[in-house]
Amino acid sequence: MKQYNFLIVLSMTLMSSLISAQNEPVKIIEDFKASTVNQPGQEYPQVNSQGYARFQIKAPDAKSVVVSLGLGGAKGGTELAKAENGVWTGTTAGPMDEGFHYYHVTVDGGVFNDPGALNFYGSTRWESGIEIPAHDQDFYALKNVPHGNVQQILFPSNSTNTSRRAYVYTPPTYAKEQSKRFPVLYLQHGWGEDETAWSNQGRVNLIMDNLIAEGKIKPFIIVMTYGMTNEVKWGGMASFKIEPFQTVLVDELIPYVDSNFRTLANQENRAMAGLSMGGMETKTITLNKPDVFSHYALLSGGTYKPEDIKDKSKVKLVFLSCGSKERPDGVKNAVTELKNANFNAVSYVSEGTGHEFQTWRRSFKELAPLLFLNKK
Repeated sequence: MKQYNFLIVLSMTLMSSLISAQNEPVKIIEDFKASTVNQPGQEYPQVNSQGYARFQIKAPDAKSVVVSLGLGGAKGGTELAKAENGVWTGTTAGPMDEGFHYYHVTVDGGVFNDPGALNFYGSTRWESGIEIPAHDQDFYALKNVPHGNVQQILFPSNSTNTSRRAYVYTPPTYAKEQSKRFPVLYLQHGWGEDETAWSNQGRVNLIMDNLIAEGKIKPFIIVMTYGMTNEVKWGGMASFKIEPFQTVLVDELIPYVDSNFRTLANQENRAMAGLSMGGMETKTITLNKPDVFSHYALLSGGTYKPEDIKDKSKVKLVFLSCGSKERPDGVKNAVTELKNANFNAVSYVSEGTGHEFQTWRRSFKELAPLLFLNKK
């Protein structure tokens, strides 16, 4: 009986200690360093080894300064505190997910960008950006390897009665191998972003350079263009019509690229992929135009069902991905169904990330080696 009572007391003591430890605030390590996407010479914003972000804004006449950003930023934003010198400082309530995040600063109700950070187009406006160091960031790091070229092109669009912009990545050997032609991936951004997103936020050109240098992929061209031909506000995606953009992409951009770059201009050597809304565009257009694309990839952008694809002989690859904080079971189950229907289908789940660029960077790294494995 005494032993029984002793065990009860011991278990209660351990439980009390555990609860107490859980309630204790996490000690923030003071090893903060400037974010790698700060403006030149700017000390803030900063990040530490735990993934916390710290902000500092000079606004001596302000009454309130709040930073709004993603996970870890606290509901309602991270409120900054004012010092006597008029400088406001604050740290996120918790660690941020690894990778890139958009954010902005609200000063007395007005929305502004952080003067210390570089700007990136997202949420239909130029937003500040912060980079939380990732354990696997080496694959998109700037390295001493041969680099490809990202160039702007302006292509005529009769359907929209204007010239439209796209960015084209050509691999490091493109300029030297004048007799060689390359496959092409048409890569789409998400809602509220534009054709700069994949190279600026996604670092897709650096991922390509590194994979090519490591001999892990067959070099190919990437084309990135603006996916909105009829402007749609958030929450109104049901009213988005694919036909205008499909015309721009298939009837105007692809012929221009094939005429002005050394491409393998056939369905077998042409792929389409997109993140989020760009995935929706990819799914719709690939199903509408099976004679144009042979490799399909949706990154946090939905799934395909076997019955969606009428002629499986035209499809070389279906790639589906998302973050572990999204709906990974949906992606995995969709790929299982596709494999059972004899499709070459691959799933990928980015561990510890949600609907954000670290998910899509990792997804692209997994996708690229799977593209254009045919010998032609």
